[in-house]
Amino acid sequence: MATTPALPTRPLGSTGPQTAALGLGCMGMSGMYGETDRAESIATIHAALDAGITLLDTGDFYGMGHNELLIGEALRTAPAGRREQTLTSVKFGALRTVEGGFTGYDGRPNAVKNFAAYSLQRLGTDHIDIYRIARVDPDVPIEETVGAIAELIEAGHVRHVGLSEVGADTIRRAASVAPIADLQIEYSLISRGIEEAILPVTRELGIGITAYGVLSRGLISGHYTRDRELAPGDFRGMSPRFQGENLRHNLDLVETLRKIAEQKGVSVAQIAIAWVLAQGEDIVPLIGARRRDRLTEAIGSVDVALDAADLTAIERAVPADAAAGDRYPAAQMAHLDSER
Repeated sequence: MATTPALPTRPLGSTGPQTAALGLGCMGMSGMYGETDRAESIATIHAALDAGITLLDTGDFYGMGHNELLIGEALRTAPAGRREQTLTSVKFGALRTVEGGFTGYDGRPNAVKNFAAYSLQRLGTDHIDIYRIARVDPDVPIEETVGAIAELIEAGHVRHVGLSEVGADTIRRAASVAPIADLQIEYSLISRGIEEAILPVTRELGIGITAYGVLSRGLISGHYTRDRELAPGDFRGMSPRFQGENLRHNLDLVETLRKIAEQKGVSVAQIAIAWVLAQGEDIVPLIGARRRDRLTEAIGSVDVALDAADLTAIERAVPADAAAGDRYPAAQMAHLDSER
């Protein structure tokens, strides 16, 4: 087995594990953005592990278990040394229909333990490294849900508690029950809502951030075009930021960013990811690459050095709140405790 390249590492909070500075978000390998390629998905996971990425992020509802099975297969067929270095981050709680619709969330303690049992079976592992409810169940206090995860830790089935898309008050309530390794939440140049109230609390409490949507589902990757035709079922077909005048406005922002990237001799995606990396050592961006070429591009962001002048230029090109459209449709925004 070849020696793993030395990617920089970061801690997931003061109580969580050390991980590579980039993680791999695997959701897109099980739908959400159109057709998927199983062989290429597994090859991409293997390439990520070979490149030194250690954190694989998934959800038990991605493809109704498909994503966990995919990761399980990738881990079984990876060299033993790579498997041993891998950290699994799993979201649970979303309830789905046969047709793929979402009907709510279940954070009851018995449900938490049930979800975990199925995830362990699909992943083929004896523990989950970080376990989190995807969205807060409005009918169950967060203390009860986190308490159930803490019991799974005591039993040896889970290593760390994580949170997902929760606001400052919920973070404090959860942290009163058990140590929290990280908060998973959307954070990018055009999604900066955490900066005002959420990020100060996570930093006060020593909780890390795993940032998803760092390229806003491809919108600020530099590869998305106005005339792109989306496959049936592609999430972006109903995402406000990808619609009509919103899309035109947002892609204009990307072109402004492209000029800065070209001056530095890097791609738009690389400078967008590098900006997230530069926001603090407590932040680990999750890259959603589904193909090896996109993975290679994203990993290159680690070598992009941004000085104060670069950061000023980037934020002048894409100011906070510059994006047009919410990050989710209204019905899904209503489920975000982080937006209240």
